[in-house]
Amino acid sequence: MATQNPIDQEGTYPLPEAQLDRFFFKVLVGYPTASELTEVVTRTTSGTRTHVQKVLDHNSLSELMLVVRDVPVATHVKDYAVRLVLATHPKTDTAAPISNQYLRFGSSPRGAQTLILGGKVRALTHGRFNVSFEDIEAVALPALRHRLIPNFEAEAEGITTDHIIAQVLRDVPRDAAVVAA
Repeated sequence: MATQNPIDQEGTYPLPEAQLDRFFFKVLVGYPTASELTEVVTRTTSGTRTHVQKVLDHNSLSELMLVVRDVPVATHVKDYAVRLVLATHPKTDTAAPISNQYLRFGSSPRGAQTLILGGKVRALTHGRFNVSFEDIEAVALPALRHRLIPNFEAEAEGITTDHIIAQVLRDVPRDAAVVAA
């Protein structure tokens, strides 16, 4: 886990793309709402003490990690995740038009792995024991946004990786087969 502060980065350097790719998700955290900010101020400026209790031990966490890997993914759902990643590869037969226009580099294989593993976690947290298309789509932004490298045209036009991923999700059908190389 890491945090990035976009202001006052003197003495800090952005991670190279190869290192960013090792992070599972990139979650964007915006400004807090008024009620959230009030809660932060209340918790951090009052004399009340917070009691933290352990909710998991190391063995339980290890067991949960194994359970996640055992969640089944139907072939057609796995193919969808693979096709989403392939659609981000510019100048290939599988590239989505927006990828050809705005990306220098698409997602690595880690992107597909993260779509599947994130989808498995989401399925379990929603009380299901198999991964759905909706699970893959729900984790697509945090799983892929830091794995796509925009080109100069994208940066000049203010096109974000989130915009590209959203369009790829619209362009890639759920019910097609993976194109063999």
